[in-house]
Amino acid sequence: MFYHAYNGYMRYAYPRDELRPLSCTGADTWGAYSLTLVDALDSLVLLGNYSEFQRAADLLLRQLDPLANVNVSVFETNIRIVGGLLSAHLLSNRAGYANGDGWPCSGPLLAMAERFARRLLPAFATATGMPYGTVNLLHGVPPGETPVACTACVGTLLVEFGALSRLTGDPAFESAAMRAVRALHSLRSPLGLVGNHVDVQRGRWTALDAGIGSAVDSYFEYLVKAGVLLQRPELVSMFNGYKDAYNKHVRMDDWYFWVHMDKGHLTSPVFQSLDAFWPGVLSLVGDTDQALRTLHNYHQVWKAHGSLPEFYSVPKSQPVPGREAYPLRPELIESIYYLHRATGDPAVLQMGVDVLYSIETMARTDCGFATVSNVLHHSLEDRMESFFLAETVKYLYLLFTPDHFLHTASRTGGYSVQTPRGACRVWSGAHVFNTEAHPIDAACLDCCHSPRPAEASQIDLVEVLGLGLEAQDEDWLAAAADRLGGNRDDDSGPINEQSFDASDDKNSTMSPSSDSAAANRFELLTCPTPPFHQRLTVHGQVLPDN
Repeated sequence: MFYHAYNGYMRYAYPRDELRPLSCTGADTWGAYSLTLVDALDSLVLLGNYSEFQRAADLLLRQLDPLANVNVSVFETNIRIVGGLLSAHLLSNRAGYANGDGWPCSGPLLAMAERFARRLLPAFATATGMPYGTVNLLHGVPPGETPVACTACVGTLLVEFGALSRLTGDPAFESAAMRAVRALHSLRSPLGLVGNHVDVQRGRWTALDAGIGSAVDSYFEYLVKAGVLLQRPELVSMFNGYKDAYNKHVRMDDWYFWVHMDKGHLTSPVFQSLDAFWPGVLSLVGDTDQALRTLHNYHQVWKAHGSLPEFYSVPKSQPVPGREAYPLRPELIESIYYLHRATGDPAVLQMGVDVLYSIETMARTDCGFATVSNVLHHSLEDRMESFFLAETVKYLYLLFTPDHFLHTASRTGGYSVQTPRGACRVWSGAHVFNTEAHPIDAACLDCCHSPRPAEASQIDLVEVLGLGLEAQDEDWLAAAADRLGGNRDDDSGPINEQSFDASDDKNSTMSPSSDSAAANRFELLTCPTPPFHQRLTVHGQVLPDN
């Protein structure tokens, strides 16, 4: 399935963003960046096709222009382009790509990811620190840009921006994303709920419906994933608070509907296909029972129609008129994948079989796979979004490949590489998928720079890492915090326009040639033991205390 769609894209659509699988042509949709190829890069490595990965990476590095005069979605550019390039960079060494010395802390794909991310930073220059939804890569925020952005658009940056800060040593990315998340979290209602669109300048909700689906979904996902990837317990605590509130006010008979964020009354008894990510996230925090019950509901809709309509009326047991399409979304198979990894339940695996055969039967065309425009009569639309190769097929492939290196890495222990901080073991089993299914290896992040760019003070650094340092360690800690920018409050106050120059120069860089004794002592502290409820493995299994 992957190669049928990939070859069709390369033959008929490249260098356009997407394949038109009915007309066998191409079209630009998200900025004219050969988006499907960027999204498919890491899939080539996961499939073991290293020669094609090398060819595709070289094509993109020659073609991509992060200084193009084009308006782009901050959200989509981050999860697809920045996330895709980051993941491809972290996997490139396995594919024998010519990164030069210093991988994973340097390399051409990482440099390209950083350049794109730096072009997104001007979007954060708001009174609240929450980003605008659109930015011009060359000129910054477009004149007259609306200050209204979706909740997911504000809160889905930490995995990629945090990884960039850890790999490059520049805390600006992680700091900006954390400021946005904290600002968003501070706006939750007295019921503990959030709306789905917010004014990023005034810090006020413009849409008051609370749910887990469209315009909200990946905000919750990133609280868990970034919390684990970046070792930030604060984020997991935020998610657990939301989980309790949404179970109380939004969940009804194992469905999650839409309610008024302030009053809690039902506003729409609709299941959205984007809701289907939720069981997978629940499995990551150990709530497997609830995840399975909700997954069962979603699978019943799939069985009834052969796919998930964008909107489904639960009381009427039918798709909502006008929203009957299935654009090959990955969310259901994503949750199936996570829950099968967590439980090994063959019934969950069978759900994956159902999805596999449905897509193969309904959506396959002569040159790719097409959006199902109406799940009631299975008509097709001439579009194959890039996430089909980035997510849908990838999760299916991994579901049916239990001996894949992503799954066996924790047993094999990964492999050792030399970095500016000395020897480091990478791909040892601790990876997190971004919301576009691009895997980020946590071990690689700790190879390059200190595991947490300090933000507020020496005390904050101690509290977060849980180090319990003695008094004689204070001089060392002050030096370490100073190297990380820890003597200033990076996460407080608005970002001003001057913070992000139009040039590609880093705002700050931590030199790897810091005092060797201090660096060696800090190396010992890169793997703090988190509390039991946060001790998560890559695929959601909770490790027992022993």
